[in-house]
Amino acid sequence: MSILPFDDRDGFIWFDGALTPWREAKIHVLTHGLHYASSVFEGERAYNGRVFKLTEHSERLVNSARLLGFAIPYSVAEIDEATRRTVAAMGFADAYVRPVAWRGSEVMGVSAQASRIHLAIAVWQWPSYFSAEAKMKGIRLAWAPWRRPSPDSAPTASKAAGLYMIGTLSKHQAEAEGFQDALMLDHRGFLAEATGANLFLVIDGALHTPVPDGFLDGITRRTIMDLARARGLDVIERRIPPEDLAKAQEVFLVGTAAEVTPVSEIGEHRFTPGPVCAAMIADYDALVRTAGA
Repeated sequence: MSILPFDDRDGFIWFDGALTPWREAKIHVLTHGLHYASSVFEGERAYNGRVFKLTEHSERLVNSARLLGFAIPYSVAEIDEATRRTVAAMGFADAYVRPVAWRGSEVMGVSAQASRIHLAIAVWQWPSYFSAEAKMKGIRLAWAPWRRPSPDSAPTASKAAGLYMIGTLSKHQAEAEGFQDALMLDHRGFLAEATGANLFLVIDGALHTPVPDGFLDGITRRTIMDLARARGLDVIERRIPPEDLAKAQEVFLVGTAAEVTPVSEIGEHRFTPGPVCAAMIADYDALVRTAGA
């Protein structure tokens, strides 16, 4: 990961309808999104200059905002075009893309319905979430101290900034203990996801993945499910108790940032990345580099 500070870089950020010099893309300290988490975002990747499943990401951004009670003042098609313009302006073949929408600084208080809605899109070079060496060995996960909230206590279908607070806390603790990430349970005690990536278990040749009823149904998650079915693998969505980790031969995480990342350890459980992990890594890499935006 780059050590360059994110507020001091060359390039452009698409900001409220125009490409703005990177260092000039600023907001006020009394922005509602900063104080009350009225913000939604997307994580996308461009491969060979094209954003993978761009429209699906733009649609989810708009829907995430709707679930938080505000409307982004741009259509999905306009967000798609703005994203393409920003990727082109930055000139990277492979890059990470971050659209973010938030309530502005017109109103300060819990209720801020009169605030202006802003949208920005930033693009930067960001290699795979985990190093190539870590992927080959499989990463080590601690148990997260926090659980994903129930869908009747938070808008869990939204990629809302506030829902990542417990992910940050859990990942920081895991890293302090020498792990790369943490595995979170849902509010009932079933397996949910890592702090920013969905979970798959390989049990007797079939893929098992938690039902996303208290966390985000990832676009990469659905892509991997399609790729697995295309290979003839059974894909089973179910509520998975933690003790079922003992039945798994392989485990891996998936997400835009993580792509496909094998896991070698969760608590007392050990796994060896094998043929299913290798196949999903290869299939996903082939797809994202050939699919259009």
